[in-house]
Amino acid sequence: MSADKQNEAKLASVDENKENAQDPGLGLEILQIIKESQQQHGLRHGDYQRYRGYCSRRLRRLRKTLGFRMGNRHKFTGKKITVEMLSDSRYLLLVLMEAERAWSYAMQLKQEANTEPRKRFHLLARLRKAAKHGERLEKLCESPRVDAKTKLEAQAYTAYLTGMVKFELQEWKPAMEAFNKCKTIYEKLASAFTEELAVLYHQRVEEISPNIRYCAYNIGDQNAINDLMQMRLTGGGGGMMAEKLEALITQTRAKQAATMSEVEWRGRSVPVKIDKARIFLLGLADNEAAIAQAANEETKEHLYETLLAECRDTIQAVREELKTEAKQRDRGTDADSGKVSNLQFLHSYLTYIKLCTVVKRNESMAHTLQAKLKEHQADENRRGPRPQDLIRLYDIVLQSLAELSTLQGLEEDHTFQKEMALKTLVYKAYRCFFIAQSYVLVKKWSEALVLYERVLKYAKEVQSKAKTLSNTLKDLPDVQELIAEVNAEKYSMQAAAILDAEEVAEVPSQPQVKDNTPLCDRLETFQLDPALVGKQPNLVHFPPDFQPIPCKPLFFDLALNHVAFPPLDDKVEQKGKGGLTGYIKGIFGFGS
Repeated sequence: MSADKQNEAKLASVDENKENAQDPGLGLEILQIIKESQQQHGLRHGDYQRYRGYCSRRLRRLRKTLGFRMGNRHKFTGKKITVEMLSDSRYLLLVLMEAERAWSYAMQLKQEANTEPRKRFHLLARLRKAAKHGERLEKLCESPRVDAKTKLEAQAYTAYLTGMVKFELQEWKPAMEAFNKCKTIYEKLASAFTEELAVLYHQRVEEISPNIRYCAYNIGDQNAINDLMQMRLTGGGGGMMAEKLEALITQTRAKQAATMSEVEWRGRSVPVKIDKARIFLLGLADNEAAIAQAANEETKEHLYETLLAECRDTIQAVREELKTEAKQRDRGTDADSGKVSNLQFLHSYLTYIKLCTVVKRNESMAHTLQAKLKEHQADENRRGPRPQDLIRLYDIVLQSLAELSTLQGLEEDHTFQKEMALKTLVYKAYRCFFIAQSYVLVKKWSEALVLYERVLKYAKEVQSKAKTLSNTLKDLPDVQELIAEVNAEKYSMQAAAILDAEEVAEVPSQPQVKDNTPLCDRLETFQLDPALVGKQPNLVHFPPDFQPIPCKPLFFDLALNHVAFPPLDDKVEQKGKGGLTGYIKGIFGFGS
């Protein structure tokens, strides 16, 4: 009997080991859950308040489902999740949602702290709260009931929140250590799991890389600034990091701007005394190089907008100085009022930079739209851009060139005026080309042909004037390519017009005699009448003609003339005989 019991005990232990092998433990896809929740509930548009509300509602649902109530409506009773309670992965999700709610509130306060600085204290408190919930989650995941992957994800999540707290407190070394720990864990997880999960882990690594570089720079690594600039070109460092990165770049330029005293443009040296203008002009070359090296069109557009915003701010600062200078001139302190002042010439230079940047940005957008337009022509089922979109861009370019030719201090610069006139001709040719294409789409062949001839006229004029200004054409679109494209489009348009005429000729000809008869009177006969689909179709008689209709009969009393009435003489005589006596009797009622 003892041997049988030992065998039964061994079998039972084997069964338990099988069950344990089949049950890998509690698991929670922490990063995947928070990324999906954030994208679906507001963070795609930066709406942290909406995401915070979602976290609160989900916490309420989880507590109700798990029966984990915090007291009742009359009294709050705080409860903490312990390791012994981990019978369901939703307990881990409960702690995760508490951390996400505190983090989203902190990010909301960070947006509001730009205008209300005192909210920064509340922001730090909520970030610490989020990190505290993250530490609770990590401790719960240390239980043997939780699988290894969830443990690692919990450690990475806690390290990320700790790094965010230290980053906001500007404790760069602890922040860098926490971010590096988070990065290492996610890189290991990416190499160990499927490709779909690896993409998610790599995205998180890319998000925290700018923070690590920024911490390294503040610790003292001067090479990190180059890495940060490179990340700016590739569009990295969004969200919290973008503002800090721009501030860092401005701070670096401000240190270098102390050595800059003047700038030379159009053969004239202009002293630069305004600090904002120094910083802008010092970073102009870097900004242009960044635009040239941009990885995609979206990044290039963002860099163009940033450069234009900085340029507008600088022009505003110079304009304020110009007002002060004008007041001094009115008082008679400036004797030489005929010549353009250095400050006014600097203002013209900055305006020139702004307008040239607008021209380059619109030209870049036009190139992108042209490529999409050609793809749309190859695949007609796809909905793409129209030639009208390009016409609008070239209108803005021409307007900017017109403003450039009127800048103060350049009225007597004939070379500059010739360059602007040449550029205007080039962009007029391109604008005219896309107007012609818009007419081709609506089958207005004669108008399109006239416009194509106008394009060729502009292009030949550009070629004749470009012999003296060969350097100007380097930055302009190639006119020779435009001429070749116009010739090809002309032949294609002529063929399309012939085919369109043949299709019209194949329709059986019907008598198209001008007939003023309305449609309601000739329904039995078919004839082509273009007026029926026009603005004034002849459908019915309007106003309708008068028609005779039977009227209501009139009755006349003709019988009255032939009626013989009975004589009334006896009645008249009786009344006459009564006299005064009859009258008195009638009054007192005796005669009736």
